[in-house]
Amino acid sequence: MDATFKPRDTRETCEAVKWAAAEEQPLEVLGSGSKKVLGRPVQSAHALDLSQLSGVVSYEPDELVLTVKAGTPIAEVEALVASKKQELSFEPMDYGPLLGQSAGQGTIGGVLATNLSGPRRIKAGAARDHILGMEAVSGRGEVFNSGGKVVKNVTGYDLPRALCGSWGTLGVATTVTLKVNPRPETSATLAIKGLADVDAVKAMCQAMGSSAEVSGAAHLPDGLQGDGPQTLLRLEGFATSVDYRFTALAGLLSGFGAAERIDEAKSTQIWKDVRDCAPVKAGTEPVWRISVAPTAGAALVAALHDLFALDAYYDWSGGLIWLKCLDGELHQSEIRREIANQGGGHATLVRADAAARSAVEVFQPQPGPLDALAKRLKGQFDPRGILNPGRMTSGR
Repeated sequence: MDATFKPRDTRETCEAVKWAAAEEQPLEVLGSGSKKVLGRPVQSAHALDLSQLSGVVSYEPDELVLTVKAGTPIAEVEALVASKKQELSFEPMDYGPLLGQSAGQGTIGGVLATNLSGPRRIKAGAARDHILGMEAVSGRGEVFNSGGKVVKNVTGYDLPRALCGSWGTLGVATTVTLKVNPRPETSATLAIKGLADVDAVKAMCQAMGSSAEVSGAAHLPDGLQGDGPQTLLRLEGFATSVDYRFTALAGLLSGFGAAERIDEAKSTQIWKDVRDCAPVKAGTEPVWRISVAPTAGAALVAALHDLFALDAYYDWSGGLIWLKCLDGELHQSEIRREIANQGGGHATLVRADAAARSAVEVFQPQPGPLDALAKRLKGQFDPRGILNPGRMTSGR
């Protein structure tokens, strides 16, 4: 009989995992279920639902430290810190609209399990860079704590970073301590219209190499409303600083075209759209998330354009490409071959039906040494293979 466990605390989570390990019964680990259709379909009849493991444990705004239970909705976390004029600087994206779901449904545990990070990653780092501590349950049914409420160097495993991005295959986080940051006083976007992809990447890379402290760099070949190419550079901070840096950056990039200033309200919405994949969310065609060196992105998209019809846009100064296959085919062989031709990178299939996600390597296949390391980690954290089996790789 299929079972769904809904633990209310770490002890109940531990008991559920111990039962699954003893009975060798795999568990699909869920928060709100908003990312259930990401990755490969989990090979499990039972579920570990963490939605009741929710709430704020402690929040110390003056210390910039927040501790929450893993099932807490990310929308609640962001609203809480915003009330104190603070933010999660890694700017987690919301996959809901891209996957045909309502926005704002994810949990903080799901954000960390998938290491979600938005456009500000190029300045502030990824989600894993903002974890101070974590309480979690291994696949052995053992509770472990790592880190704390201060940043310090330690030897051995950095367990929070190991679990962040493991898609629930190594352990089940129950409580997480995060670093938060003051929210910028204001923001603005410098926009240059009409650039070809290659020139846009050059402009973005030049901006990132300047002293302008750019916190977002994206290029939309078709714009947000089909209104033509737009290259977008975000500036955040005190108003006088933003004004000064905008003027300096406009002068630096004058050879690429005239700079248009987009002020805070519209700028905020634009970067939310960039973050949440608005340019490619329409329809049900397969969508890939491709990471390459920024200077290789335009050449990669051009090469793929010659092979099949696609829509694409660039984030992270050209290093992150969101690509939609307009003919409905996956094109995994062509995409991964051209990535190799451009010097390396990785591609993740983000949107596709369950049959497609079962038939292909959703995540970039790892080189032998890294794959062997991943197997050893899985063996140490989850020796019976009960946590989200098959989510990342067939067979484990």
